[in-house]
Amino acid sequence: METHAEDTVPRLPIANSQPGIKWFWRHGCVVERDGRKEVFVGGALIGWFDPKDSDRGRRNVLLVTLAKEPTMHFGHLAAAFGIGEEYLRRLRRLEERHGLAAVLLPAMGCAKRDLDENKRRELRRLFEAGWNAADATRRQRRGKRVSRATVQRERRRWELERASEAIAAPVAAAITSAAGEQLALFTTENAAAERVVSGEAMESEPSDPGTAVDEGRAGAVIALTSRPVIGGPVVQNVGSWMMLAMAERDGLHGEIAELDDANATRIAIDAVLAALAIGQRCVEGVRRLQTPTAPQLLRADHAPTASGVRRRLWQLAKEHAATLMARMSERYLDAARAGDDTPAVFYVDNHMRPYTGKHVVRKGWRMQDKRVQPGTSDYYVHDEDGRPMFRINTPSHDSLSQRLMPIATRLREALGPDERILLAFDRAGSHANDMVALRDGGFEFVAYERKPYSLLAGSAFDHTVEVRGETYGLHEHRLKNLGRKRGRVRRISLRTPDGNQINLLAISTLPPEALVGILLGREDKDDPSGRWLQENGFKHGNERWGINQLDGRKVAPVPAGTIIPNPRRRRIERALTIAWADEGRARCALAKLKPVDARRERVEADLADAIERRVHLELMRPLAPKRAPVEDTELAGKLVAHTGELKMLVDTLRVVASNIEADLAEQIAPHLRRPREAKKVIGNLFAAPGRVDVTSREIRVRLAPAANRSERVAIQRLLAEVTAQLLVLPGDARRRPLRFELQPS
Repeated sequence: METHAEDTVPRLPIANSQPGIKWFWRHGCVVERDGRKEVFVGGALIGWFDPKDSDRGRRNVLLVTLAKEPTMHFGHLAAAFGIGEEYLRRLRRLEERHGLAAVLLPAMGCAKRDLDENKRRELRRLFEAGWNAADATRRQRRGKRVSRATVQRERRRWELERASEAIAAPVAAAITSAAGEQLALFTTENAAAERVVSGEAMESEPSDPGTAVDEGRAGAVIALTSRPVIGGPVVQNVGSWMMLAMAERDGLHGEIAELDDANATRIAIDAVLAALAIGQRCVEGVRRLQTPTAPQLLRADHAPTASGVRRRLWQLAKEHAATLMARMSERYLDAARAGDDTPAVFYVDNHMRPYTGKHVVRKGWRMQDKRVQPGTSDYYVHDEDGRPMFRINTPSHDSLSQRLMPIATRLREALGPDERILLAFDRAGSHANDMVALRDGGFEFVAYERKPYSLLAGSAFDHTVEVRGETYGLHEHRLKNLGRKRGRVRRISLRTPDGNQINLLAISTLPPEALVGILLGREDKDDPSGRWLQENGFKHGNERWGINQLDGRKVAPVPAGTIIPNPRRRRIERALTIAWADEGRARCALAKLKPVDARRERVEADLADAIERRVHLELMRPLAPKRAPVEDTELAGKLVAHTGELKMLVDTLRVVASNIEADLAEQIAPHLRRPREAKKVIGNLFAAPGRVDVTSREIRVRLAPAANRSERVAIQRLLAEVTAQLLVLPGDARRRPLRFELQPS
């Protein structure tokens, strides 16, 4: 929340009990009447605007003029005018840079001024004398004359400034008049309104940890107060209660309560989970929850703002983000234990999040784009069903070889020394030293073998295996020798239907068919399986949950001594490649010319220039090492990395939400005619409105999701199964079970 000064502008405890009236100041309110909104200050009508009109200039001028009052609370002002706080902030910055005319008509007001001040004053004197643009163009002084189009633009600016000043003048006068008087603005029948106008209800915010700063920037947060569950005939997005209750079941709220038991933290967490549930992919998605029934949905005294939720999350994340991620991952890893003597299977791979902001961050390889991009690499661990367990942030873009053993150690610590653990990964981790470390650490693994390797004859594949509906040839021959007395590992060769050969390396007692199923997929083509579950999880995680979102925007300089690729060496290598190509083309062109050809002299000059550039670059190359400390490169003082606390906290919530969605999709899929659309149906269910009836024994929620007839039958069965779990809402002191039902169509 923005403030005028270091001291926080107090939030008014305004109860808008009168329909159509929204108070933004102790002397000001907005009254909705006959389809338009009228603005009163000190009992006087200072302006009006049509909320449905596409021309918002009049409203914008009223907003920025009122915002100049030192005691004005920007949150109240934005809410009364029906806009967001961020939009109000942009209007204020626009007015500060370009004047009131810019907010009256931004497209014209923000145009770049192409006149010097002398010419501008000359034209405006002509306009004030009553001349139009055409006449003013002809009456310019000789010398620096400008075109008619330029004069027309300047006249338009002049007209906008006059119009905006005419709108702002009564506002400023009314504020000055009302500041020293205690006036009822519209009516005195409402007792709460009278107390606000008289100043009796003006109280400072209670001291609360919610007044934390957001990533180091000062700003106050409106305190959130928990409220009991109340019913209503229609509560928007109440289907998200299923997400909140299952997160409570999985232990999320219990772990958070041990770290920060403030009610405002619970409300902020619920707001983010509900926003994710209805399809929003980031913290700012809580704005989509700000319906009239948002306080009922979140069991709070008012709907939290996006900035307030972000600051509350930052207060929790800066101390406890890593702890919360570790505790929740332990819970999910424990649930992923194998039930019998078979190993628990986990997929390990990295996912690169591209960054397109203004800061200079390290670059990494993004496979989807086949090139390097600025961003951050994350290493994810998924279980055998493709559910995310945890994420490890690596701004330095460490290779899989560097991260594989630490991840395996973390899994061992979570599951205990007796649990069999099998890791599945791609060829980026199938280096001899990495496989030896896993084998010696007591881990099983299966991975693709790196080329080159010997190709077998077709007759060597003496067995077959079904992989996602296709028949592969299979042959397991002698063990692969890792060399240097490092021992041997299993080698399984596969021949695809199109004749290609794939080799797998493994340390495990499982039969080869099982290892092939873990890495490539099981027999049934309609049965999701194999390492592609993790790849699909990355795609779904970004499109549904927003795992590529930046979330935390704070950056910190890369520590001195950090070894990075030298950008100067990279430029030299690139220039040298171009010089080699130019030299080769010049030599080829010269070889095709006859000794008496007139073009020979020009081609020889091009060749000499290419050779000179090549020699110069080859001499420079040894002086620029491939890797160097950051302080010895041109990126000293520029290279930064994003702090990962807030991102880690929000990603923990995404992991929880993704696992809940997977649980519900697994339950509803057998009842659907199109099982592949299970997660789509669950998304509709989360966003469904419904009726809430509260009794002393239970909370009954009757949902009205968007679904066809067959989907409604499946949803009804799912709701019966969910109700049988006796879920409770987080924050419900009486811990009443939730009963989910389907409204009759």
